[in-house]
Amino acid sequence: MNIKKGDKVYVIGTRSSKAKEGKVLSVDVKNETVVVEGYNMISKHVKARSAADQGGIIKKEGPVHVSNVMVICPSCGKPTRVGHKVVVNGDTKTKVRVCKKCGADIKTPIDR
Repeated sequence: MNIKKGDKVYVIGTRSSKAKEGKVLSVDVKNETVVVEGYNMISKHVKARSAADQGGIIKKEGPVHVSNVMVICPSCGKPTRVGHKVVVNGDTKTKVRVCKKCGADIKTPIDR
């Protein structure tokens, strides 16, 4: 999967007329979905479990299919497809994500 937790993404498959960009909160590899911050808000009805615990309606982000989001390149700032290249450092080989538009490396987000 080309999208990782913490990436800044652009949602292309939108239900509304305006597209949205946000940070990826979680990735589900099995179902090929991601949760984007502030997008696809759903209402969940929660029952009170005890007298101190409050029930009600909670708004939270719902999953979006991976095919509907594009990674935003940190260097050029545009939504782009992701390519891969192998970088050789001595005896070690590292697979790196690359922007298809400008060719810059897309670093793995550190703030996990």
